Amino acid sequence: MPVDELLAQRLHNQKLIQSDLSTPADVVRWLGAVQAQDFPAAKWALSMRVRGGLQDLDVEQAFNDGAILRTHILRPTWHFVSPADIRWMLKLSAPRVHTANAYYYRQAGLDQKVFNRSCAMLQRALDGGKFLTRVELATRLRRAKVPADGLKLAYLMMHAELEGIICSGPRRGKQFTYALLEERVPQKTPILDRDHALAELATRYFRSHGPATVRDFVWWSGLTVKDARTGVAAAQPALVESSIDGRAHWSSNDTVRPTAKSPCVFLLPNYDEYLIAYKDRDAFVEPSRNANLVARSNGGIAHHVIIDGRLAGGWRRTLKGHVVEIEVAPFKALTPIQKGAVATAADHYGEFLNQRAELAVV
Repeated sequence: MPVDELLAQRLHNQKLIQSDLSTPADVVRWLGAVQAQDFPAAKWALSMRVRGGLQDLDVEQAFNDGAILRTHILRPTWHFVSPADIRWMLKLSAPRVHTANAYYYRQAGLDQKVFNRSCAMLQRALDGGKFLTRVELATRLRRAKVPADGLKLAYLMMHAELEGIICSGPRRGKQFTYALLEERVPQKTPILDRDHALAELATRYFRSHGPATVRDFVWWSGLTVKDARTGVAAAQPALVESSIDGRAHWSSNDTVRPTAKSPCVFLLPNYDEYLIAYKDRDAFVEPSRNANLVARSNGGIAHHVIIDGRLAGGWRRTLKGHVVEIEVAPFKALTPIQKGAVATAADHYGEFLNQRAELAVV
């Protein structure tokens, strides 16, 4: 499969082109989990994948209503996840994340006794449908003689998320709150056993991110290579194998051949699934550029310009009243038709924010 076809297939499977999804919850469930430590950027990532797009307030409402949740679930970082998936996914991924965090738990002086006390306190503080901020919960932890300063607090909260005690609540203004998972998401569906969970996660990933390698799946999921291969094997015949540059890639067996008009331009946020979800990123970049830097925040130009599936530059925004100034820094001079497509993409971002977009290409 040529690289251009690989990238077109990924754009289609990630719902960046020809999307048939209607809500932010549809997007999160399709992708399995969506990296979301940069909350405003992650909301834009969801909007781009909904047919016709959404506004920021629409995605915010879905989050506040609990249609999508934000928690630590794959690797030690925040992700959006569907309420229907959070329990079985936590059961599968949490042991691996705890293992990755073990050194930092020890460095912070956190042991099982401290975790037991903190989880019990969080349960009491949030019981009865309460939504409290991290600062408010830290005050209660300290009153209960639980150390809750700096990194200690961060790892106490992450541990409680991984244990399925707490998850995101609605925002209070611009502040995030926490809720009890059992109250936010009453348990209605059975938790998958381990083999079924591995198969389901593999199916979700390769259906929405493929064609991709097992190495990519290991990076995205945080699973061991052995578990990743077990999941792929258990997911067949829903997944099919193809060879690209001599490496085995997997994708859904019902993938259709996408069509996209060139130039196809996206102003992707940092940490977008289209870039961050792959260990091997060479296909996205020109050989002269460092693929390892793709999809990471890089100073002021933290976001990514994608043209026809490839990384073509960076962009940033500045909010000024009812105007969003968008500065695009391409790696090389844009053609007139590419400039027009970039301007259209900037207008879409302005519509997302319900603000007028002013574009500058530098």
